[in-house]
Amino acid sequence: MSDFPAPDTFFALRPGPAAGTGPAGSPGLRLTVHDLGELVLPSGRLEASDPFTLLGEGLVVQVEPGRYPVRVTVADVSDEQDGSHLREAYLSVVLADGEVAAVEPVVPEGADGPPEAGAAFGVPVDAGTVAFADADAVARLMPDGDWYEEVFDDGTDTSWFALTDSPDHLREGSANILLPGARDGENVVISHSGWGDGFYPLVRTVAADGTVLGLHLDLLVALPDEDDD
Repeated sequence: MSDFPAPDTFFALRPGPAAGTGPAGSPGLRLTVHDLGELVLPSGRLEASDPFTLLGEGLVVQVEPGRYPVRVTVADVSDEQDGSHLREAYLSVVLADGEVAAVEPVVPEGADGPPEAGAAFGVPVDAGTVAFADADAVARLMPDGDWYEEVFDDGTDTSWFALTDSPDHLREGSANILLPGARDGENVVISHSGWGDGFYPLVRTVAADGTVLGLHLDLLVALPDEDDD
């Protein structure tokens, strides 16, 4: 991502047409916002990762411990804008209400400082998914052994793969799943990652008074016309 978007060109959590994106002559890609429930963060150490390849090794950002809404912003990328081709555009954790004044990079744990101008820390994706979880809960609750066979794809309707792909759970392509052995609601919230594998920046939206309003994985779907390729 070469430059950070201005607030009026950052479309996370903004339903309706995303002006300046989509087919030429259109009002913009049509966006819808879907509630994925709450993310439980007892430690406040929020981890962003590809859950099927790097869970427990993702970016970690400190927030106030608590429970926060998670929402996915979905773009209709069909030429006809008829809902026939949908892609996830942003996965967001809502930390506070307010009007967005700036979109900024985050500085995760372990970083020496902010990224270079125009750059961002982000999440490498190799399994077509992104997720948020509590980093301490992941370390404490995920079992020893083969997560793929024991958790991700154990052959049941409650496996992580099955729930993520189920249209009857939340929506096809998203899931809110308790971690194994969770006693206090510790969970992981998963979404398909827009166009699939790649590298996706983690950014934050900030109010004029400095309040951090949300953390967002920008899945690079709702881009200006000239960036569509």
